[in-house]
Amino acid sequence: MTDDLLTRIKVMGAVPRHIAIIMDGNGRWARERALPRPLGHRAGMKSVREAVEGAIEAGVEVLTLFAFSEENWQRPPSEISALMDLLEEYIAQEIEELRGEGVSVRVLGDRGRLTASARAAVERVERDTTTGSQLSLNLCISYSSRAEITRAAKLLAEEVLAGALSLDGIDEDAISARLLTAPWGDPDLLIRTSGEHRVSNFLLWQLAYTELYVTQTLWPDFTRATLYEAILDYQRRERRFGKVPV
Repeated sequence: MTDDLLTRIKVMGAVPRHIAIIMDGNGRWARERALPRPLGHRAGMKSVREAVEGAIEAGVEVLTLFAFSEENWQRPPSEISALMDLLEEYIAQEIEELRGEGVSVRVLGDRGRLTASARAAVERVERDTTTGSQLSLNLCISYSSRAEITRAAKLLAEEVLAGALSLDGIDEDAISARLLTAPWGDPDLLIRTSGEHRVSNFLLWQLAYTELYVTQTLWPDFTRATLYEAILDYQRRERRFGKVPV
């Protein structure tokens, strides 16, 4: 089935250059199995590999994953500790394969709130995969889109006060250039798992014309076949960006 879906993608033509995913449903997956929530997060680790390998096979250039929001710091300390441990474990387990597959990893968000060991792991994976050219993998950790936009506004204000930028120089391009995602551009496709219909403070500026795809699949059950189905759905759409079709 997976090979058939991939073949259909190739036949259909252009794939989304940049895909973003809100990885939701770990807790529900664990609850349905009467398991502790951290085991749901652990089960979701294999889905990250599925998404990365599927993106490479389909020809996607950029994959941005929403792993941990700024609001998630309000969760119980035990769950946060487990998530930080999983971050370190994921990096330790996957770094060689990521580098071998040509994946360049960046972590977007307020890394100052991470534990010292988690920050060290993040810095290591970024450093050791910097030459990857097959896929850009962005992990949004301790991330808030409103905080990101606020940061961009402050940067612009500082430049105006310093005389490096005029007020007339502040436009949409200027704001986009100061967002954390500036090097990779806006997503073409957003996938949300677990059936929820909201963007949860994720890439609010960048999603202005992004195609949305919601699947009932819980994140730990996400496979490359799920990814391919989303890409095929995207390929059937007509992207008009507010224009009237000719």
